[in-house]
Amino acid sequence: MVTDTLKWAQPTGEFKRQVSSFRDFVSAKPGAKFAAEAGRYHLYVSLACPWAHRTLIARVLKGLTQIISVSVVHWHLDQNGWRFINDEELAEAKKGSTEYGTVDHVNSFKRLKEVYFKADPDYSGRFTVPVLWDKKLETIVSNESSEILRMLNSEFNELLPKQYSEIDLYPSKLQAEIDELNGWVYDNVNNGVYKTGFATKQEVYDKEVVNVFKHLDKLEDLLKKNYTEGSGKDSEKNYQFLLGNQLTEADVRLYTTIVRFDPVYHQHFKCNIRMIRHDYPHLDKWLRTLYWKISGFKETTDFEHIKYHYTKSHIQINPLSITPLGPLPNILPLE
Repeated sequence: MVTDTLKWAQPTGEFKRQVSSFRDFVSAKPGAKFAAEAGRYHLYVSLACPWAHRTLIARVLKGLTQIISVSVVHWHLDQNGWRFINDEELAEAKKGSTEYGTVDHVNSFKRLKEVYFKADPDYSGRFTVPVLWDKKLETIVSNESSEILRMLNSEFNELLPKQYSEIDLYPSKLQAEIDELNGWVYDNVNNGVYKTGFATKQEVYDKEVVNVFKHLDKLEDLLKKNYTEGSGKDSEKNYQFLLGNQLTEADVRLYTTIVRFDPVYHQHFKCNIRMIRHDYPHLDKWLRTLYWKISGFKETTDFEHIKYHYTKSHIQINPLSITPLGPLPNILPLE
């Protein structure tokens, strides 16, 4: 996620995202430096960040909640980056009030940047989430969400009961299709809303916002085709996902953007040509199916945390930090 949006902008008015710095990999292979072990790894996340949200969904889907622990930063992102909740907020949380994050359960740090500096005292990049931390070696394994998602999908299977180990979000028979889909969805939708919202010149915004909706139209057509095929002779088929009737990481990666679209990106990032709930019936049905019917999606989606973060952290976009109440509801009922 972004610490200072204007620092990310180029002289051309375009938004450029930082490349992740830590790219090691947890492995189930014997003798691996980062071996797959229960209780060894810890995720640092924001509930607001769509990239961190991917890893939280996978952690639930794969039954890893008792194997990989989590700390959640506060929703507010300031010039010093992400922080954990303070003593006053912790006391309020213990009283049962709304939780805006957690403490750092592993290192007891106040700021996420301290996690980065513990791993590398000379680190000079931005302090992004998610972070996969190794408690044993006391270092960062990875801060690249797409690769953490792959680790959670495959490398802990030997530690899991069959009901979870058999879940495969990146099946070999679909890998080429998943990679192709992820490629254009990431650039044009996941990151496209940011390129739209953080544009600092009108002509850049005009180009990017049109491109976002061009690719939402493409996704709508894809899901419409799936639903049509799934209504044929074979009653076992229920094509409700991006790649037929199998949930894959492509669905996880797209979900975290689409669930934020109407509540945040439509108004805050000026992606307001159309709305998911009113103008994309198949994409909306797909979204509601994931949220209401599949474990891992609803329980990791915190709309208040999401809306507060964007509207109260991006002061260049929303200088008065007023958070809109709508749309109501944040997501429509399943039926």
